Amino acid sequence: MDSTQIWVIVGVAMLIAELLSVTFVFLFLSVGAFVTAILSWTGLTPTVNSQLFCFSVVSVLSLLALRKPLLQFSRRKNKSLEYSEYVGDKATVVQTIPSDGEGRVFYRGTEWIALTQKGHPIAMGSSVIIKQLDGIKLIVSEPETAE
Repeated sequence: MDSTQIWVIVGVAMLIAELLSVTFVFLFLSVGAFVTAILSWTGLTPTVNSQLFCFSVVSVLSLLALRKPLLQFSRRKNKSLEYSEYVGDKATVVQTIPSDGEGRVFYRGTEWIALTQKGHPIAMGSSVIIKQLDGIKLIVSEPETAE
């Protein structure tokens, strides 16, 4: 088997590993393997040592240069997909929400962990408006302070 074919196989394996891990690390190892395969095919890296050096340098440089921007792009893209169906709906406080802690609200047949948006305590029995969803917690405010 030719060294070019080996580097292509390594590159494909790293792409598969990236798809399974979604860490944006194996992607750059894949880039290094594909660049090394091209350079090996053209004859610019004829020895195993030169191929390993090329793979290492390209992988590390691409990782350092591109990982952070890709992570930021990925996070920005995911934020546009945030779940917002609940925003603006009303819920009832079933456990007092302290100003700096968690309480509980009843919404759509289920109790949810709730935090106050403005930092003011909200008493049990109060009606609140859902302002945003933070994971499995609802951020709420009282209707008179809702914007």
